[in-house]
Amino acid sequence: MTDQSIQSVKRALSILGILSRHPDGLGVTEIANKLDVAKSTAFRLLFTLLEEGYVQKDPQTEQYRLGLKLMHLGNEVAKSLDLRRVAHPHLKKLVELTGETTHLAIYDKGEIVYIDKIESNATIRMYSQIGLRAPAHCTGLGKAILSCLPEEEIDRLIATKGLNKFTENTLVTKESLMKALREAREAGYTFDDEEHELGVRCAAAPIFNHEGKVVAGVSIAGPTTRLSRETVRRFAPLVKAVALDISGELGFTG
Repeated sequence: MTDQSIQSVKRALSILGILSRHPDGLGVTEIANKLDVAKSTAFRLLFTLLEEGYVQKDPQTEQYRLGLKLMHLGNEVAKSLDLRRVAHPHLKKLVELTGETTHLAIYDKGEIVYIDKIESNATIRMYSQIGLRAPAHCTGLGKAILSCLPEEEIDRLIATKGLNKFTENTLVTKESLMKALREAREAGYTFDDEEHELGVRCAAAPIFNHEGKVVAGVSIAGPTTRLSRETVRRFAPLVKAVALDISGELGFTG
């Protein structure tokens, strides 16, 4: 990104900040003055924000206000924060039951995003951090969530992200991925057996909201030197049970 692009992003964010303090709206000249930029620059930024739904324009007064897109984003953030609050004690419980690191993640356009994590007390741990993104098709969390989504979403993922190969165990065809997702849907949990990263295994299960829609996934993960195939399969029902407990607190009754 060029310095000019960065400056444009900063100015666009500044416009949102200005409008948040003026709920009745402002004209382009007032906004330009507050930004200390030319009116044409302010208009260009406002036009882009208007197209994307981040601001709206009153056709009569020609004043700009914050758009409904921001309300949608705010609701999504609020839901994620509420999900974390509900899930966190259960993540702690899962660490106590298994001794392994636990993760909470949501799905976003073919990837998972880690939104919470509790570390194992073991000396050897896997690397991860809150906010990190990972491919959905080769992670336990991703497959757990994908198993509850329509096939159209899998096709969209393949078309936009592809099924990139990370290790010899990565599922790189639609047929192999769909088979794994069917098995995950039937069992209520799934695995990552060194599919994304060599030396790491995990078990994961989906979390549902009050409407019965999948909203996240929970997992345990650890090094293969400690988390054998037999051990991770033994832990999988515990992960599923914790995911259902979280789902229950979110209003899921299925």
